Amino acid sequence: MNRLKRIEGQARGISKMVDDEKYCIDILTQISALTSALQAVAIGLLDDHLKHCVIDAARMDGDQAEQKIKEASDAIARLVRS
Repeated sequence: MNRLKRIEGQARGISKMVDDEKYCIDILTQISALTSALQAVAIGLLDDHLKHCVIDAARMDGDQAEQKIKEASDAIARLVRS
């Protein structure tokens, strides 16, 4: 949650930079930092999903495990495309 609050602050800061007509390269640099921060959150969530949801599903039921693995694979594909 702390990381997400920092990301929210970064987004507001970028909006203010645009409103204040700051130098484009500086804005792009901040957008890059924000993108990296969001990717770090996504990787953390995916790691947590694999360690908990997928492992728990694998221990209980084959069909449920396959569904969780597919969800994780789809999420990874979306992250790679972005």
